[in-house]
Amino acid sequence: MSAEILTRDELKEKADKLKAEGVLLVFTNGCFDILHVGHIRYLKKAASLGDKLILAVNSDSSVKKLKGSNRPYVPGAERMEILSALDMIDFLVPFSEVDCRSLLEDVKPQIYVKGGDYRLEDLPEAETVYEYGGKIVFIKEVKGRSTTELVKKIRQTK
Repeated sequence: MSAEILTRDELKEKADKLKAEGVLLVFTNGCFDILHVGHIRYLKKAASLGDKLILAVNSDSSVKKLKGSNRPYVPGAERMEILSALDMIDFLVPFSEVDCRSLLEDVKPQIYVKGGDYRLEDLPEAETVYEYGGKIVFIKEVKGRSTTELVKKIRQTK
């Protein structure tokens, strides 16, 4: 079964319905440029925290703003297709901002998850999540497993 790829409006409608039914929604976001084991472990752990996992994926333009003009390595449509094949993800939504505060305001998931490389005081979404009564969970990062590290390794093997 593959994850549903939804628009922002479709996700809001779906989330409202699911929450009304008592479903615990977990939400996370990121670029997911080159999928690696750190991503997989992170997404599995995030999914285990609730009933349904929502993954918001940065658009190509927002990845460029966050990571630099040479990114993303994999175009957004392909990243969405790859991610939709992962069983632990229930819903995917693209977003074009550099952070997902406005999307969180729309969806209001009960749990917002970020990697352990983030700190609460540096998390732009924290105030938004706390304002609507959500919980923030940090998942320990897999050291040495990142897109940046993978690209460095590839470049060294030339």
